[in-house]
Amino acid sequence: MGSTAHHDREGVGRRELIRRSAALGLVAVPGMSLLSACASSGGDGQSKAKAGKKTAKNPLGVNDTAKMEFVLFDGGFGKEYAQDAVKIYQKDFPKAQVKFSATQKIQSTLQPRFNEGNPPDLIDNSGAEQMDMGVLVGKNQLSDLTPLLDAPSYDDPSKKVRDTLRPGIVEMGQFDGNPVWIMYYAYTVYGVWYSQKALDSLDAEYPKTWDEMLQVCAKAKKKGMAGWTYAGKYPYYIPFSLYPMIGKVGGVEVLNAIDNLEPNAWKHPAVKACFEAYYELFKKGYILKGTPGLDHIQSQTAWAKGEALFIPNGSWVENESANVIPADFNLAVSAPSGIDSSDKMPFGTIWASGGEPFIVPSKAANPEGGMEQLRIMLSEASSKNFTSKVKSLSAYNGGTDGIELTPGLKSGVAALKLAGTNVVNPRLQDWYVQLQKEKIGVGALGEMMAGRLTPAEAIKKIQGFADEAAKDTTIKHYKHQ
Repeated sequence: MGSTAHHDREGVGRRELIRRSAALGLVAVPGMSLLSACASSGGDGQSKAKAGKKTAKNPLGVNDTAKMEFVLFDGGFGKEYAQDAVKIYQKDFPKAQVKFSATQKIQSTLQPRFNEGNPPDLIDNSGAEQMDMGVLVGKNQLSDLTPLLDAPSYDDPSKKVRDTLRPGIVEMGQFDGNPVWIMYYAYTVYGVWYSQKALDSLDAEYPKTWDEMLQVCAKAKKKGMAGWTYAGKYPYYIPFSLYPMIGKVGGVEVLNAIDNLEPNAWKHPAVKACFEAYYELFKKGYILKGTPGLDHIQSQTAWAKGEALFIPNGSWVENESANVIPADFNLAVSAPSGIDSSDKMPFGTIWASGGEPFIVPSKAANPEGGMEQLRIMLSEASSKNFTSKVKSLSAYNGGTDGIELTPGLKSGVAALKLAGTNVVNPRLQDWYVQLQKEKIGVGALGEMMAGRLTPAEAIKKIQGFADEAAKDTTIKHYKHQ
């Protein structure tokens, strides 16, 4: 998780989640209640830096002598890209002291500081210990980033920052209507990842229907290769391909109903069809033996070694697994296979969304500085630097010209092109972190894929979890507008 929100990675790696956002990255530690992420607004807080004068070069009015503190999630994307952007901030504000640090323990490091009212000015809230965004928003602990979005972009003063971003980024940072609380910096393509070389060796093409998927898995099995593996210890990676498949089969409204915690949303025929399809992988012995006991790094390593053909993941996997992916692997990603020609959306329907959620706390001493650091990061130069260093797209809509794209990145760009407007963005992992990770992921999907629950039992269990969340007055509820 970097993100992620989602992303989706724990330890060395997005986004959420399970990178996560998040996304591009994000992961929760099983058994760790994310309600422990409840941010209470205590503490007297710290004194705010006096705002500086707004000028063409300083449109946010940063106090050029105020200290700026930036805490980054130290995950699959590393920290170099952020350190490079910090150097630009220091060049622009030579009198300011910048404190930069990176940690994998975002929640245990920063939650006490939120409670005391002295949080940093900018945080990449990602990884296994991501603080619950819904809780932070519900407790008014984040700054509205609209001033950043409405500021002139770093490269071109005639364009606002918001006009330089990829589709969906601004909306992802919203919870209820207008304020934008989160800036997702990475742009993650979720889907089914594989080695094009391995697929070619089976004399097979990527399967568009489920019958074709089962045929490809049967071919792989004959060659001593499993069809699939996944992060068995963190089964909330499974939705990276399962959710967009549900959207493809039943239409985006099925995913919206799930996000909205509507009664019986999980009982939709599209959900049933997709759960049964995935369960067939278990029943036919197409899942790598021992997968339920593997974490994300172990499953990715087995897959990179050619022990399994397909893995559901996010685009951070190329960087996170760079040390185990062979040079001639020819990494590729595809949108999920569908069921058949009766699917509501075309083949190519994919989940892509922001990852690496950056936030500026409402009690930050220098919120203008935190936003200015983000404005720098959303420039073309910083975006290109990010893409070339970490093999991921950024939220900046561009920044790939003149960069030699790695195989996975090139494949991700091609997948987005094929998808066109058929990009889905399930919000469960941003809105209801505990429900998505611990309950649906670990409590039901992981159990079903290990053969310990039937699809019908898993659906019943998940619907129960969703109904409980819908009735729970201690959590803030969100809906698609």
